[in-house]
Amino acid sequence: MGKGRFEAFSDGVLAIIITIMVLELHVPHGETLAALLALWPVFVSYVISFIYVGIYWNNHHHLLHATTAVTGGMMWANLNLLFWLSLLPFATGWMGENHFGPVPSAVYGVVLMMCALSWFALQTLIVRAQGEGGVLKRALGSDWKGKTSPFLYLAGIVSSFCVPGLAQAFYLIAALIWLVPDRRIENALVHEKH
Repeated sequence: MGKGRFEAFSDGVLAIIITIMVLELHVPHGETLAALLALWPVFVSYVISFIYVGIYWNNHHHLLHATTAVTGGMMWANLNLLFWLSLLPFATGWMGENHFGPVPSAVYGVVLMMCALSWFALQTLIVRAQGEGGVLKRALGSDWKGKTSPFLYLAGIVSSFCVPGLAQAFYLIAALIWLVPDRRIENALVHEKH
């Protein structure tokens, strides 16, 4: 499979995920500001998840630019990643509808953790296909973001049952780490061309 088709399929799935999430935002029952404010947990959950899907879409694009060939293993790893990302609308809706309750918040963290681990698996297969001297391996370096995120998700999962609101803080911190554009792959590709 060519990487263009690989990327187009992934882009389509991510677009559907965002569409499902936005369709879960229901119009308030009532015309008052209080009716609108009652939906704040649903909206905050949506915003956090939208940021996450955007981060994955952006980084997936960069990851595939560093990929020269698509293997069967990469295709399965990508499907695994898309599976976990496709659970974000469910986890988002459940957490928002239940005002960041302990179990929905923990489930949300589990979904984020599985997305991160799936990303790591896909990234590892691409590095393995390129070899240790490949552009992606050089670009990733120590990959502190990739190694830090699962610990933040784990802290969020545990704190879901201890301190209300702390779980969302951990999930937001992980998102903010990735929100800053990661230029490692772009820089490595530019260096590779020269």
